[in-house]
Amino acid sequence: QGQLVESGGGLVSPGESLTLSCTASGFVLRYYAIGWFRQAPGKEREGVACIASRASYTYYADSVKGRFTVSRDNDKNTAYLQMNNLNPEDTAVYYCATVLTPPDFTLDKMHTKAISWGQGTQVTVSS
Repeated sequence: QGQLVESGGGLVSPGESLTLSCTASGFVLRYYAIGWFRQAPGKEREGVACIASRASYTYYADSVKGRFTVSRDNDKNTAYLQMNNLNPEDTAVYYCATVLTPPDFTLDKMHTKAISWGQGTQVTVSS
């Protein structure tokens, strides 16, 4: 059975950067759009970015637009979330998931289109 594994989380200071990876095993990632989500303590899980299966389009939440970049390398069966200029409000567990992207897709409803989830990786931004 296939799975997604996130990596790259850690503790950074405000203004620093991190790149998260989401690697698929047991299935071919190129056939799926990938969504990135995060969940901060006491808050609901929110969608932050999404990339189409062939990277033909991307979506970003307003809170991360201009700071986060989603990408993928289908040859490596991996998707990435480059996070720049991190601030304490970005502290959360970050998850990737394969997602469906119907014509009425929106980022705020992405969690309802998730197929398979990774286990999450902790990102902590603190001085």
